Amino acid sequence: MVKKILLLGSGELGKEFVIACQRLGQTVVAVDSYANAPAMQVADQSEVINMLDGDALDAIVAKHNPDIIVPEIEAIRTERFYDYEKQGIQVVPSAKAANFTMDRRAIRDLAAQELGLRTAPYVYASSLEELKAGVKEIGIPCVVKPLMSSSGKGQSYIKCEADIEQAWKNAGDKGRGDSNTIIVEGFVNFNSEITLLTVTQKNGETLFCSPIGHVQERGDYQQSWQPACVKPEDLKVAQDMAAQVTKSLTGAGIWGVEFFLCDDGVVFSELSPRPHDTGMVTLAGTQNFSEFELHCRVVLGLPINEITLDRAGVSAVILAKNEFENPTYNGLYEAAATPKSDIRIFGKTTARVNRRMGVALCHDQLGCDMDALVEKTKDMAAKVSVEK
Repeated sequence: MVKKILLLGSGELGKEFVIACQRLGQTVVAVDSYANAPAMQVADQSEVINMLDGDALDAIVAKHNPDIIVPEIEAIRTERFYDYEKQGIQVVPSAKAANFTMDRRAIRDLAAQELGLRTAPYVYASSLEELKAGVKEIGIPCVVKPLMSSSGKGQSYIKCEADIEQAWKNAGDKGRGDSNTIIVEGFVNFNSEITLLTVTQKNGETLFCSPIGHVQERGDYQQSWQPACVKPEDLKVAQDMAAQVTKSLTGAGIWGVEFFLCDDGVVFSELSPRPHDTGMVTLAGTQNFSEFELHCRVVLGLPINEITLDRAGVSAVILAKNEFENPTYNGLYEAAATPKSDIRIFGKTTARVNRRMGVALCHDQLGCDMDALVEKTKDMAAKVSVEK
């Protein structure tokens, strides 16, 4: 059973997905807007196009005639996916899921209005004046996000009225796609954040990974750990919410469903229809299958009987501090000397300030001191520097 998979987006998550596919004998064509992206370095073939150009996207699909299309990023003309499904191509998780979740408006309205899930209060704005009105309605502090972005790009935290104009500029400059609409969210006073990796299979069965805790800065994750400490009643609520929203969106795949854990319960935050950046902690061998292996198996329709939590793990990002081409990495020897650890360098050809270039991974037995394991992994990541 060899399938041709068209991967749309070729970052570090896509790279690990390609490796998982090739270990099961599949063929992958990696697509992105620039050459030699991480997933392209391991894929069977690659293409460089603007995926927001619908005609260019159609041409690539026609050229390669894939069995399966797997989106990895948001900046894609996802409405074309419905046509591809009609042509008999499997879209992951489904055309509806990809189209809805690439747009914060669609997924938030689905969660809050159609399904009645608990979310932060929110409004939309399409101009600076509407943003000012939205901030007044929601109240300060609040968070401003582009409708289409990832890893915190274009996100701003408004602490006072003086922050509003810069927030509008950030959303316009750093958001992905061609929408000028943004979302204004009320600030949630949470105790912690978790990602619940949710696996929906073609047979209709839904499985959940052990919850992953994470810390974000500038809207982008810095460390993640598994398992996260979650009260059983809160975990049940989160699982029920995740099951509802993924069932509504339909399809088979892995989903990264994010939640805030508050004194008074669980708040739905966001959802990604693909492996999640915080889920890179599963590369530390925390589970019997990493999130990328799970995604691959589900995409191919292979059965997953169970997901087991085998050990504790932590991931900590390795960031660039400056912008330059063809980066090199110092400190690998020192970092690799850390017991029970691993390092993944993504292979990005350009470094930028605070760009995620790699990840440090540490593991230990279940029940270990998780705070100490987080600090150990952060120290390990700090040993690696991104240089010209």
